[in-house]
Amino acid sequence: MNPSTTILITGGTGLVGKALTEALLQKGFHVIILTRNPSIQKPNHPNLSYAAWNIEKKTIDKDAFSKVDYIIHLAGASVAEKRWTKKRKQEIISSRVESSRLIVESLINIPNKVKAVISASATGWYGPDPVPMQKPFTESDPSATDFLGQTCRQWEAAIDTVSDLNIRLVKLRIGIVLSNDGGAMKEFKKPLKFGVATILGSGKQVLSWIHIDDLIRIFLFAIDNENLSGIFNTTAPHPVTNKQLILQLAEKARGRFFIPIHIPSLSLKIILGEMSVEVLKSFTVSAEKIQHAGFIFQYPEINSAMHQLADYKTHQEK
Repeated sequence: MNPSTTILITGGTGLVGKALTEALLQKGFHVIILTRNPSIQKPNHPNLSYAAWNIEKKTIDKDAFSKVDYIIHLAGASVAEKRWTKKRKQEIISSRVESSRLIVESLINIPNKVKAVISASATGWYGPDPVPMQKPFTESDPSATDFLGQTCRQWEAAIDTVSDLNIRLVKLRIGIVLSNDGGAMKEFKKPLKFGVATILGSGKQVLSWIHIDDLIRIFLFAIDNENLSGIFNTTAPHPVTNKQLILQLAEKARGRFFIPIHIPSLSLKIILGEMSVEVLKSFTVSAEKIQHAGFIFQYPEINSAMHQLADYKTHQEK
């Protein structure tokens, strides 16, 4: 990538968007973040700017769009933030589908020089691991028939038209992101303040995860490699069980000073409702395709990932 490259990011204020913006700015690239209210944003870097879009009104800043070389599409309402009411489920779907459609319509109707679109998706595409387990899910497996499976199917379908415009399209199915700045780790850490390591259900369910640094590097890898296109699972090569992840986190955070406690599945179903299905679901996802494309993980195993996150947090607190 040329440092004069301009990259447009949707969902730039989320966990991944913030980390990606910081990484791109450090490398000298120009970043434009789409937001509903650009006037209230205060850029903290000379190469960072904000531009307006409104998904409901189907409007976007044409001048900003015409400057863009690459689009990274992350926008979508949080899946885990609220209970899955009928209204919330519609928000989760429409925020992804309608934003993708707006990107496609803009590419069709606004003169541009976009070389590639890198669009987020999720491992929610896949259902639970079959019993007995045969093989990890790969990119060619069909979408699940449950809520997240169908959400991901509609999400990906809405952005697929990009390929018809002779623009390179990469879709990244992202697993559970491990970061000190939010996401699943934030929730996992809360009980540890009281010396309790909460294992969800049996704890035997497999989780396909990725360290935030590796995820950001995959986005950069996808932009930088002109031959890369299509769908890629974005998870570390070595999934772990919920119990393994929680105990690794607890040991790094508390040493031996914690008590592991199982939260019964029934309690989770009462507290979380339909969302509990995802919390208790075992999903084993293959990372072979992105590795065969040439990507090398810095944190392929949970021990190295947790060690880095714990060390970084300790350094930040000094």
